[in-house]
Amino acid sequence: MTALHLADEGEAADFAAFLSRLLHYDRGAAVRLQAAGTALAVFGRPPSFEVLAIRTARLAKPYEDGLDVTLDVTVSAGELLETVDETAATAQVPAAVTGPPWAGVLPPRGGWRPETGLPAPDALRATVGAAVGEFRRRSEELAPENRTRAELDRIGREIWSRTVAATGLPVRALHAAQSLGFLRAEAPVTLFSSGAWLRLRTPYGSVAVRRAGAGLGMPAFSVR
Repeated sequence: MTALHLADEGEAADFAAFLSRLLHYDRGAAVRLQAAGTALAVFGRPPSFEVLAIRTARLAKPYEDGLDVTLDVTVSAGELLETVDETAATAQVPAAVTGPPWAGVLPPRGGWRPETGLPAPDALRATVGAAVGEFRRRSEELAPENRTRAELDRIGREIWSRTVAATGLPVRALHAAQSLGFLRAEAPVTLFSSGAWLRLRTPYGSVAVRRAGAGLGMPAFSVR
């Protein structure tokens, strides 16, 4: 296996925490890793939220494997997590796996521009709380014979597909950011767009979504 040398124990702990959260929602989760220089980007797609989660990490030294100076591989999140040594601040890259479809359609390298209209962070967290409360209330109000998976999914789609103010960002992106530990009380939040993509960014990670009806064929995200 090829070793990743993370910048410090804290970086390794955050890296492991992100993988653990992805595995909480999908025990068979895969992640795409991209490394160049001293930057590592980890991409995952928790199925409950239908968004792309992005976590970056600092490496202690430039990634290299023989003559290779960059890394771009899709691996099992569980196998990767098992190799993380927080004390040593290292991880071993496991064998590549056949990537899920989402792994081939990452956000673009550049062209990101800031979007206005995003409410304050405390209002964003309140939006998530209200949505969770509404889903719980409406689910509990259903008669037992009507509390089917199909009906619960219908209610969920209605609630989580709503947009945040006039930004076009679906509420499910906020829910994902909070559930993955990105949307924290002290963290500033910014919204960017590039082509068909919207990206909610905090210091702890990003959540990206494609606008409805967007086609494929965009260039891959770069860790640079």
